[in-house]
Amino acid sequence: MREKIEARTSYPFSVAAEKVYDAWLEPASIRVWLSHSLKSHGLSGEIVRVDVDPKVGGQFFFSDRRGESVAEHWGHYLQLERPGTIAFTWIVDASQKEDPSIVTLSLQPTAIGSEATIVHQMDAQWIEYVERTAEGWHRMLANIDQLLQP
Repeated sequence: MREKIEARTSYPFSVAAEKVYDAWLEPASIRVWLSHSLKSHGLSGEIVRVDVDPKVGGQFFFSDRRGESVAEHWGHYLQLERPGTIAFTWIVDASQKEDPSIVTLSLQPTAIGSEATIVHQMDAQWIEYVERTAEGWHRMLANIDQLLQP
């Protein structure tokens, strides 16, 4: 087994963990927050495909247009425990299929709503991407928060 490193971020929500959990798995919600996340990073935000089979062992596939190319992200759900945990493999290149990253979203209730923590375990060869990875996940959580505001 190869050495692993972690990218980690947390985000406070003013809504219940159930709402965040659901937004993470509902295709219509994913399209909105993922598009906004990409736009806030200077990309077009054009979502090409969102497929979600939210069950343990189920697959997901997201893709977005980036200029003339399409970026693809896919994986399998490893753990789904509403409202507290979603864990999944995260693959962005076919070469990662044998040793994918593992992402865990943990949701805890708080006095004002909930707090989300994402831990992204990846191969140590990606050490230079740890900060950028954490920032990307934080941006996604912030855009979920905007989606869930009344």
